[in-house]
Order: sequence, then structure tokens, then C-alpha cells
Amino acid sequence: MRRDGAANREKVLQAAEHVFAEQGAAAATDEVARRAGVSIATVFRNFATKQDLIEATAVRYLEKLTAEALRLADSQDPGKAFASLMRTLAAAGPVKMTLMDLLPPHDDDGTGLSRPVTEAADAFRAALDGALRRAQAVGAARPGVTGDDVSLLLRALAHAADLGEEEAFDRAVGIVLDGLGVPR
Repeated sequence: MRRDGAANREKVLQAAEHVFAEQGAAAATDEVARRAGVSIATVFRNFATKQDLIEATAVRYLEKLTAEALRLADSQDPGKAFASLMRTLAAAGPVKMTLMDLLPPHDDDGTGLSRPVTEAADAFRAALDGALRRAQAVGAARPGVTGDDVSLLLRALAHAADLGEEEAFDRAVGIVLDGLGVPR
């Protein structure tokens, strides 16, 4: 792919992330093109269908979250890194949930998702589990907590973040961290 083609693809994905997060299923590809500053033909040259665009946007978003989880995992303090990751993921939750909800119906194990989405979701879960295990290994998270527990709490926090009450959301994240035994 030529450099300008790759740059246009990235602009489309960035715009799609915002448009889908704001408008959900009602989002139009021409709005994505407008915000990306490209023609609708450029959008469809990169993504044959709206569903292809949604999937690519979800994969890109999951990859960004995974990269952040892995970046934080390199921290000298696994407890603080996990707390920071929880805050980041809780704030990112509404966009992630919206994108995942736009995908075809699927089971919790990913059945029904395309291979790239499944692989991105698996990598995200593995990074989250790794960060949790590192925090647990140094006593900075409760030993009995699982990645599934954390995922459920993050989904609940994502709903709270969607309400737009920043102070209440910050308190809720703090309560969850306290309950997980994670130092703040």
C-alpha cells in the first residue's frame, strides 16, 4: 500500500472510531469520509462494506488498548500499572462497547466474530490477564480475582462513564480499585 493510501486508511479509521462511538449503528459512511477529509470512494476503496469498516475500526481500537496494557505492563510497579490500566480501560469502555455491539451477534467466547476481531479480542484479554497476574504476584490485587471478573467490572464502569458524570465516575473507579485490592 502506498504511503498516502496508508495515511488515508488511518484517517478513515480514526474518523470511524469517533463517528461510530457518537452515532452507533446509525453512523453513515459519508460522515466518516467527511470527518476523515477524504472522498466516500476512498472509504470504500479501503473497506468494501460498512461492516468491513466497523470490524477494522474495532480491531484497531482493541489493538490500541492492548498496546497500552502491554506498555503499562513494563512498569516497575505492577500495582500502579494495573490501577492506571483500569482507569484507562474504564474511560475507553463506552467506545469499545459501542464498537463491539456493532459487530454481528456473537457469543461471549467470540464465536461468530471475524478472525481479525477474534484475534484482537484474544490479545486484549491476554494483556489484561497478564497485567492482573503481575499485580497479584506482588500482592497489589486480590488473589482470587480473574480476568473475567475484571472484564465484568470494566463493562459496568463503561456504563457509568457513559452517563457523563465525571466526579461520580472517578469515585466508582476508585471503589472498584479498592474492592480489587489495588493501591491507588
